[in-house]
Amino acid sequence: MLPLARALAEAAMSVKTCAQCGNLDSQDPCGVCTDAERDRSIICVVESVGDLWALERARVHGGLYHVLGGTLSPLSGTGPEDLHVGALLDRVRDGRVSEVILALSATVDGAATAHWLTDRLAGTSARVTRVAQGVPIGGALDVLDDGTLATALRARR
Repeated sequence: MLPLARALAEAAMSVKTCAQCGNLDSQDPCGVCTDAERDRSIICVVESVGDLWALERARVHGGLYHVLGGTLSPLSGTGPEDLHVGALLDRVRDGRVSEVILALSATVDGAATAHWLTDRLAGTSARVTRVAQGVPIGGALDVLDDGTLATALRARR
């Protein structure tokens, strides 16, 4: 148990929050932000570091990220001042970002946060998009909830 406890203490001391995107890494800026191979014109906005790493594991996004640290939630007392939004707005306003992808959860709070962010980004040159929502691969229609079915049908392509 002692080696594990030492390793955890070491990890806790060496992990830093990236000032640019909010990711956790042993360096600041993080390895994702310093990767020269990434498309710097696209920022994918996620709620948590776990969401960032889920997208990285899937290898589906080659741009940069921005971690909000949650979603707007009046019931939980989470307002705009509790989210890491200022740095995102600064990154987009510099004019080098052409697209902001909102990869937020398909919940009321996620939708409210996406709407609020879309309003905040309206005056910039960046296109704001959202990840698709609807029927999952392998999903059977008869077991999906009405909201998921309605969203999937409206977002058909």
